[in-house]
Amino acid sequence: MKNLKLLNKKYLSFILFCLFFGFTAQSQEPIDIWNIEEKKAVENFDIIENNEEKNVTQNSIYKMQSQKDNQINIEEDQELTSNKIEIVGLYDPAENGLNINMWSNSNGDQILNIFKRINKMNLSKDASEILDILLLTNAHYPEINISKDQFLQLKSNWLIKNSNLQLIENYLIKNQIINDHPKLTKLLVNDYLSRSKIKKACEIFSNIKGLIQDDYLSKFNIYCLINNNKKEEAQLLLDLKKEVGFDNKFYEKKINFLMGYSNEPDLEISENTILDFHLSHRTNPQFKFEPKDSTSKQIWKYLSASNLLGNTKDIEITDIDKINRIEKATHEKHYEEKELFELYKRFQFNINQLLNIKESTKVLSAVESRALIYQGILITTEIESKLLLINALKNSFKNEGMENAFDVELRTFLKEIEKEEVPSNFSSFYNNYVDLDKTELTSIKINNKVLHQSKLINYFKGGASLKNITKDLNDSLKKVKKNKKYFFSKKDIILVETFKSDGIQVSKKFKDLYEIKESEIPSDIQIFINTSDMAAAMLRIVEVIGQDEIKDIDDDTLYFIISTLNQLDVDPLRNKILLKVLPLKV
Repeated sequence: MKNLKLLNKKYLSFILFCLFFGFTAQSQEPIDIWNIEEKKAVENFDIIENNEEKNVTQNSIYKMQSQKDNQINIEEDQELTSNKIEIVGLYDPAENGLNINMWSNSNGDQILNIFKRINKMNLSKDASEILDILLLTNAHYPEINISKDQFLQLKSNWLIKNSNLQLIENYLIKNQIINDHPKLTKLLVNDYLSRSKIKKACEIFSNIKGLIQDDYLSKFNIYCLINNNKKEEAQLLLDLKKEVGFDNKFYEKKINFLMGYSNEPDLEISENTILDFHLSHRTNPQFKFEPKDSTSKQIWKYLSASNLLGNTKDIEITDIDKINRIEKATHEKHYEEKELFELYKRFQFNINQLLNIKESTKVLSAVESRALIYQGILITTEIESKLLLINALKNSFKNEGMENAFDVELRTFLKEIEKEEVPSNFSSFYNNYVDLDKTELTSIKINNKVLHQSKLINYFKGGASLKNITKDLNDSLKKVKKNKKYFFSKKDIILVETFKSDGIQVSKKFKDLYEIKESEIPSDIQIFINTSDMAAAMLRIVEVIGQDEIKDIDDDTLYFIISTLNQLDVDPLRNKILLKVLPLKV
């Protein structure tokens, strides 16, 4: 199809017209490493700002209607079409007790302010799951003081920050909103490509209906067409891009080689994008690349996945800069830890250095110090001294932002030490890392001696009828009232108030068992509830949970969270939370 390049503008314009209506493209400051006090690392997330212009072009279905149709019918059809466009998501509102109009009463200024605060947090798994549900439930967009583009950007920013790629893929493909969320699509296909999953990356394009407007994505699509042996379509799309001003000599040279127009491989290597880097690799039979400090994480990942990283056995221990790059790559999990530590073993230290590790590290480079400390850990048998060295090595990595480079090996060392042998000043450090391997307790045990752990909780699993639970609840409260030693806890109150919220009748004779303070719910959340602003109230719940897991939240905070969900009638989501915090787990 080389002669396609000779098509004149008249034919190309005609083809462009046809394609438009009928063609679907296939698609820091140093710290004392000897300090045993554990400090939490805080991750900073950059919220990607989207300043790209969106030129969404849609076919008008109304041109197909008869001229006899009156204007009222046209306006009705337009309204129906608009409603379809304004509902984008993955989940049915009923799944979690939400509402298709949950954003309708939301004020954009308030939403943006809440999101601004949330974006500064490293949300827990529980908070993230609720935010996923809130943002990806099928619902109309808010319209007060916020545009559709602003709201879509909020979604994109969160999905990019959270980086749940399967969720992103489902969201994009199901709703066919590639052109509305080009950055999400780039994140998805670039991740697949960086892991050398070219087929998976290209499958994304095969699911896209309509013309791809983003320049980078359209280039990626053309490459995928070539990769799938659809060179005629690829060349046609490239010619059409050039007709409207596309000019990228690097890209064209690579494509011409892959199309077979050129027999001479172009040896130029570009790190501008992961696609450029992949094309550099694909078109160069003798490809070699030495990553630098400035090399992006995506390219490091690509090199690792494509077996293009050098063997650590070939590295000279005198090449400190290269070893430091290996440390950083190990932190990013491009090298296995054992490869780095085998490098450390090759360093030669004298007896005096190994006997006086703390003093010796003061005159060594950071890389040499870590190698010396690691060797010290291997030869030290005294528990406290070994823990001191383990802690120092972890701190040294953390000081340079590479704490994940000493992760698996750290826990291996600690597992060799019995908990009873750990000195008290190292117990916190020991527990922080050894406890990471503990399996989460998930089995529920019924304890009828405690109201909120009794068989009554089966109601939240859908295992009890309203009639039976009413009787069981009142019988249980009767026993509690007779037991003068029983302490009616906050969680007991949460349980009973939730039952009352669901319409379960509680006898008046039990009203003096506990007291409710209405002021416990923050005033702004109560205002959102009173004004039927479900979405804003739920966003505030996400903010309140923040970095904490639900099971770790104090009872007073848990009370107003559940009370909020009760008032909003968000029962399915509420029940999931209650089953995490009320039952006894074994």
